[in-house]
Amino acid sequence: MQYFKNAWEQTVTNLAEYIPAASMKLWIKPIIPVGIYNEKAVVYVKNNFARDLIVQRYAAQIEAALSEILGFKTELQIYTAEDKPKDLVIKTPKEEESAESVEEEQKPDELVSEKSYTHYTFDNFIVGNSNTFAHAACVAVAKCPGSIYNPLFIYGDSGLGKTHLLNAIRNKLENDYPGAAIVYIKCDDFVNDMVRSLQEGTMNEFKDRYRKADVLLVDDIQFIGKSEAFQEEFFHTFNALYEEGKQIILTSDRRPMDISLLTDRLRTRFESGLIADIQSPDYELRIAIIKTKLEPYKITLSEDIIIFLAEKLKNNVRQLEGVIKKLMAYYDLTHTVPTLVIAQRALTEIMNENVPVSIIIDKVLVETSRYFEVSVDDLKSKKRTAKIANARQIGMYVLTQITDLSLGEIGEEFGGKDHSTVHHSIKVVEENLKSNPRIKQNIEEIISNVKNK
Repeated sequence: MQYFKNAWEQTVTNLAEYIPAASMKLWIKPIIPVGIYNEKAVVYVKNNFARDLIVQRYAAQIEAALSEILGFKTELQIYTAEDKPKDLVIKTPKEEESAESVEEEQKPDELVSEKSYTHYTFDNFIVGNSNTFAHAACVAVAKCPGSIYNPLFIYGDSGLGKTHLLNAIRNKLENDYPGAAIVYIKCDDFVNDMVRSLQEGTMNEFKDRYRKADVLLVDDIQFIGKSEAFQEEFFHTFNALYEEGKQIILTSDRRPMDISLLTDRLRTRFESGLIADIQSPDYELRIAIIKTKLEPYKITLSEDIIIFLAEKLKNNVRQLEGVIKKLMAYYDLTHTVPTLVIAQRALTEIMNENVPVSIIIDKVLVETSRYFEVSVDDLKSKKRTAKIANARQIGMYVLTQITDLSLGEIGEEFGGKDHSTVHHSIKVVEENLKSNPRIKQNIEEIISNVKNK
């Protein structure tokens, strides 16, 4: 099944970010994808030893990564020559195996790991009214790093293409400046790297790793607000690079002024360059995205389905891609072109899939702040004006309705409020709900916005 093989190739590419290069070479890359049978992802390895090791060490990671690519949960079924069914055909062309072996022998160990980001390019980024400015800024920076728009700060909601643009810059720079020290990292990984370096006493190596970069790209910089210690270190890293004319590119789901707990000196530095936003794609761009994403599958969906998806999925390109993957999986498994009913079902599944709690929290804070016209910082502050207190109480109440967070955990998200403060806030809202229908409407609208954006 070609679809499954394509999905497997992408899965292996994604796994290379988490599994060491040597392990990828020994255990993951030799796995031969076979197909989907009885709702299981069937693969083949040469012997029982390899199978047992993969099951023990990597099966969970493989299943999670593969399920994400396929668009539905799947269980890994590993066969070997000793136990595979007689009617199961395993294609293992010797010529391909020999070619791969020779190629791998010629590669240094550090290059064996596949680059999981190389498919992000400027050429396959679909440009429309909502992202033209951000795209143009990224192209300009990739052509002349360090000379214009430094730092470049890109912000927008989740799933609109920030990471695509960041990696497109990365790919362009690695191609045009092969000797340059280009460092890409997610903000959480920067934080974890710093914690590990502090524990191991290797902070000098940590500082060199980032401050000697020619280009530093940081994804999801909003998470730097977790601790003043992390901000302090990033502040000095930022200054060291900026003073030497090195390019800095940052992405965030919000503007610098809206990043909670961000120190003023970091905020002013983030705002000192060019700030470019990415908005939700308009209808025409959504149509173009759907048709472009369908091209590799060599299948034509009816115009009714394309229009339906474009009208329903307005705010998240990643959700569009998820629905298309589900429809293509359906076609590959049933050999039947999806109907509008199947598309509607796929859309429902995508919209109802589990969302990380951290994302829900951020959405609640943002939507509450927008709804009541106060800032996220106000919600997390100690300010007690009637407007801010009311917004804060309702935001806390909303989190109790759509998450399983404890009152203490909710308090932490609102600037470190204690358990009793949150409990009091919830009681106030519950009492007000009994006499004021408007509050119920406020809460329902915020929850609707959180779930649909």
